[in-house]
Amino acid sequence: MKIREVVLTALMIATIVVMGMIPPIPLGVIPVPIVMQNLGIMLAGIVLGAKNGTMAVGGFLVLAFLGFPVLSGGQAGPAVFIGPTAGYLLGWFITPLVMNYSLSRRFVSHAGGQLIAIWISGVLIVNLIGALWLWVVTPISLIGALTSGLLFLPGDTLKSVAVYLVAVRMKMLSGAVSGR
Repeated sequence: MKIREVVLTALMIATIVVMGMIPPIPLGVIPVPIVMQNLGIMLAGIVLGAKNGTMAVGGFLVLAFLGFPVLSGGQAGPAVFIGPTAGYLLGWFITPLVMNYSLSRRFVSHAGGQLIAIWISGVLIVNLIGALWLWVVTPISLIGALTSGLLFLPGDTLKSVAVYLVAVRMKMLSGAVSGR
């Protein structure tokens, strides 16, 4: 890795950590709150690309696993990785890879397709994996877990639009994504 890539990856980890300082919003109906960190996860995929974005998210998750209180609400430690939110963390880890793969497809060359690709990889897939894990580790039914994921869609959709606008502003969606 080049020095520039190491620095950008470290800065993205710091960005994700800082977003975790914004207090989570508990939903009450499920043990998974609304957080801002998934905005940072999507930014990692767009700004750093598949490899470095995944390294940034992976580095962030390693810090959380080791007990550093970097997850929203100060959560940390190995227990988080087997608890109700673990599926969302797995979804976060694969987001940069899936996002960059989908953005590199030729049919995603226009603005609407790019926004949909960001939304599917950063919102839909994460929420689906999270809901499936929630179903496995809690007494919530599969339908209940999938339905509860709908609570995240409005806010997560706004976050994906923000990530798209950042990427457009940085001119990162003009064919540069597939080159990383």
